[in-house]
Amino acid sequence: MADTTAKVIAITGASSGIGEASARRLAADGHRLLLGARRTDRLDRLVTEITAAGGTAVARRLDVTEAADVRDFVAAAGERYGRVDVMVNNAGVMPLSPLEKLRTEEWDRMIDVNLRGVLHGIAASLPVMRAQGSGHIVNIASVGAYEVSPTASVYCATKFAVRAISEGLRQESAGDIRVTLVSPGVTESELADSIEDSAAREAMRTYRAVALPASAIADAIAYAVSQPPQVDVNEIVVRPAGSAQ
Repeated sequence: MADTTAKVIAITGASSGIGEASARRLAADGHRLLLGARRTDRLDRLVTEITAAGGTAVARRLDVTEAADVRDFVAAAGERYGRVDVMVNNAGVMPLSPLEKLRTEEWDRMIDVNLRGVLHGIAASLPVMRAQGSGHIVNIASVGAYEVSPTASVYCATKFAVRAISEGLRQESAGDIRVTLVSPGVTESELADSIEDSAAREAMRTYRAVALPASAIADAIAYAVSQPPQVDVNEIVVRPAGSAQ
């Protein structure tokens, strides 16, 4: 039986794509949300739309590469709603390129957002959840957490790492903290917009010819969150039907 209890859910990278779709779905399910991203204008519009539809959400500017910023974000959820039940570490970037192009600044950016950002989310939310005796950390990875493709070596490395961290956290959690890794296949989002390498951008355009709507990933997150306390959904991989990747 699904857990229909309203939860307090914090979502990073909520201004577009999977984060935005998840906010809409989870708010419609009756959960109370704190939404974070750098683009506050888009966050504010999203909050307005959610509240107009009868949901509960507030927004806060968030840069997941700054540990203190993420701590303040999680603290704001607690101050606003009294607890933090679910942390969705969703923020990510994907500026693909062949390694020989030596786009080291892009490598650093992926490590900072995709990997450190998740670690910052865990570091900020885990003590709160331990203190209240329960919680659920949802990390958004990718099918790139299971396979590597040309131009995506560093991106996949960050997602492999998120998968490893999620499994380690699960093993360490002793039942009071649930851990879910959600790995989307090709999904409609703005991730590919960050690709500056022309060859990689063209390859990704072909790769993304068949893509899932972001709402499909939001449904997977909602499923994991809705399970009763004794059920821990550890890994969900969601691909377009018939996809070879």
